[in-house]
Amino acid sequence: MSVKTTTHLNFRGDARAALDFYHSVFGGQVVAVTYKDTGAVRNQDEADWVMWGQVTADNGFHVMAYDVPAALPYHPGENPVFVSVRGDDAEEITALWEKLSVGATVVQPLAPSSWAPLYGMLKDGFGVVWVLDVAAPYNG
Repeated sequence: MSVKTTTHLNFRGDARAALDFYHSVFGGQVVAVTYKDTGAVRNQDEADWVMWGQVTADNGFHVMAYDVPAALPYHPGENPVFVSVRGDDAEEITALWEKLSVGATVVQPLAPSSWAPLYGMLKDGFGVVWVLDVAAPYNG
């Protein structure tokens, strides 16, 4: 048996736009099921919101997202999650950084650090904090 973790992001009305953006960065396939699709509409203004969505790519990227309905509490907080994208190819990580950084606030520019050949942190236009790095070889 194996277990895989997947980052699940919560939004209030922006899940589809977020999924489309992450798809534009990482590629793969987008699936978005709305409240209307499942017959679970409680508020007509939220009928087209995403009840369940995800982006999956052949390179292993996988993120899930949904829109929290107004009937439920939603407190995204200052830093509710960091999404970590770690790879072993500096060119690939740099290309992803360049795409993710469009419209983002850079917290730490992508650059060599004392713990990784490349490391950077940014907050995208949806308020999600991303950490991208190139994994350093373990010398334990």
